[in-house]
Amino acid sequence: MPATAPASPARLAHHPALGLAPFDVSAAHPAAAALLRREADRFSAGALKAAIEADPTLRSRYDRAALELLLHDAELLVERLAICLGAGDDRMLTDYAEWIGPIERRRGIVLSDVATLCAGLATALESHLDGDSLEAARHALGAAATVLRRNGRLAGDRHGRRAFFKWLYRGV
Repeated sequence: MPATAPASPARLAHHPALGLAPFDVSAAHPAAAALLRREADRFSAGALKAAIEADPTLRSRYDRAALELLLHDAELLVERLAICLGAGDDRMLTDYAEWIGPIERRRGIVLSDVATLCAGLATALESHLDGDSLEAARHALGAAATVLRRNGRLAGDRHGRRAFFKWLYRGV
């Protein structure tokens, strides 16, 4: 029977109820995390700008107040990404993507638009991070976008139904 490899320290659960130490936020890319925290306003504005360039319908679907909420969401994504880069684990950002679904639905924001915001943040970071930290940021943002798109398929999200399903369920 082959011996199993021990789990890496970054992948172990760090829940306080388990008696384990919290994440070491200086273990992986502390310089990149400090840069994200220092320039959070600029990166979040760049993320929203890149998301609007990728999907120009954002400007027509949302009013000014909703776009300001998206900008605030981008600031929170930058902060969570800084924690992920510092700790070397993308779980902080994917957990956040799981948590914000009901909040975004209550605000009337489609979760796939928040996933577009994640892609915009990855675009905004391209010229500011080096190779390893940029790859870690892309991985964490991609994992969060996957969670957001998966949860956006659930009932309650404001996505358009396909014509066939609209016809099929017209009396329901």
